[in-house]
Amino acid sequence: MPSPLEHDVLIIGAGAAGLSLALQLPQALRVAVLSKADVNQGSTYWAQGGMAAVLDTKDSIDSHVEDTLAAGGGLCKREAVEFTVSNSRDCVEWLVQQGVDFDLRPDHHDEFHLTMEGGHSHRRIIHAADRTGRAISEVLTERALAAPNIEILTHRVAVDLVVEDGHCQGAYILNRQTDHVELHLARAVVLGTGGASKAYLYTSNPDGASGDGIAMAWRAGCRVANLEFNQFHPTCLYHPKAKSFLVTEAIRGEGGRLLLPDGEPFMHRFDERGELAPRDIVARAIDHEMKRLGVDCVFLDISHKPADFLREHFPTVTQRCAELGIDITREPIPVVPAAHYTCGGIVVDTRGRTDLAGLYAVGETSCTGLHGANRMASNSLLECIVYARAAAADIAATIDAAPTPRPVPAWDESQVTDSDEDVVISHNWDELRRFMWDYVGIVRTNKRLQRAEHRIELLQKEIAEYYSNYKVGNDLLELRNLAMVAQLMIRCALARKESRGLHYTLDYPDTLPEALDTVLVPANSALSS
Repeated sequence: MPSPLEHDVLIIGAGAAGLSLALQLPQALRVAVLSKADVNQGSTYWAQGGMAAVLDTKDSIDSHVEDTLAAGGGLCKREAVEFTVSNSRDCVEWLVQQGVDFDLRPDHHDEFHLTMEGGHSHRRIIHAADRTGRAISEVLTERALAAPNIEILTHRVAVDLVVEDGHCQGAYILNRQTDHVELHLARAVVLGTGGASKAYLYTSNPDGASGDGIAMAWRAGCRVANLEFNQFHPTCLYHPKAKSFLVTEAIRGEGGRLLLPDGEPFMHRFDERGELAPRDIVARAIDHEMKRLGVDCVFLDISHKPADFLREHFPTVTQRCAELGIDITREPIPVVPAAHYTCGGIVVDTRGRTDLAGLYAVGETSCTGLHGANRMASNSLLECIVYARAAAADIAATIDAAPTPRPVPAWDESQVTDSDEDVVISHNWDELRRFMWDYVGIVRTNKRLQRAEHRIELLQKEIAEYYSNYKVGNDLLELRNLAMVAQLMIRCALARKESRGLHYTLDYPDTLPEALDTVLVPANSALSS
């Protein structure tokens, strides 16, 4: 059997969280960063809008904190919000030092151009046109590839964590190029695997957003929280060839109007802030109008703005729409809501530490308490950088005292066979995403959730049998993880007997006076004994 691969720090996930953490570790540490596909394929790369930060002299940390708390439906942890926002300027400066080229004001080239997004009371979104995530991802990837102590391993899919004596000391990893499972050992392991929006039929996320880190951490004994709060981006491009193309919220920030098919505006009927209402309100309004009228989509119109302004500020949207025959300078864009962001996740503290010694979680896979019941626009990239920096500092301070990984068995695939029925995987994948969309979507009921719970239990049994008998592959691993996280989402949703933030149920339309987290504790957790 091949020898284990040994590192000081193993980072699973190569998005903004994983890469920025790797770059802020001491260069004396041997760091491995694992990417599911090629680099620049994850959610960071596709993030259009920008990153929220207090940079304007008219803005303040207190204002950003209060806006975040208001958007979070009373469920944000104030400590986490204050910690994140107070570190925003330092994180922007660090990204600029790395070489990220944010847009500057045309009239003041020594000041950043800041835009407005829903829920914010000030212009505080720093951006690189409408491809901010791409700008950050490309720079961090370039830096990491050049770092002598960082090794980026692509086409690696995590299977499960290795836990010995209550300490995480590595992971089993499928190498998609050799089709064999490798054993990676490390003194600290970081999950930066992103969210789980592929649990839904319609999503803005790339294919890899299958909840891998959340599922692995749960199986290893970590608590998860608030997984009922799935943010649906109100405006994804509705076109058969578009596949998950997000139409940035900044278009509404710059005056874009949502219209019914007959051209009638409707957002004013749902919220006095109109198109700048928080995403959950906008998504529910669109969902309501689509169901009321029996239409497939609504329309987002920004054609009243000058064509040069649109091409300069929204080049990605302009180009993609043009490729599909839509001229956004002259006509509205057809849009639908789609699953976009997982607000809950693995419970962590302000240093990114999970319940399991030696295991950290950063970015969308974690639940820091920043987002509460509803993520405010552009706080997510900020959270990635802030918590990556905090986790890197904690790892640097504690790794010398961490135990050296003990020998563990290599992955045994001697008793399994190659599958001749991959159609089972694709069928279960489609069924899972469809019933999650229908029963655990934007508007919920007890009956819908109970139907979903019944279906997921049957699916879990089928998947467990399949997993026991056949060689693991990428599709099977993603299906196994998605089903696990979908079950956790359903359990969280059934436990919440109110409507709050992104969780809206017709059976409990009111909000309870006390805001409480929904925390699930696995049977193998040290906290459950």
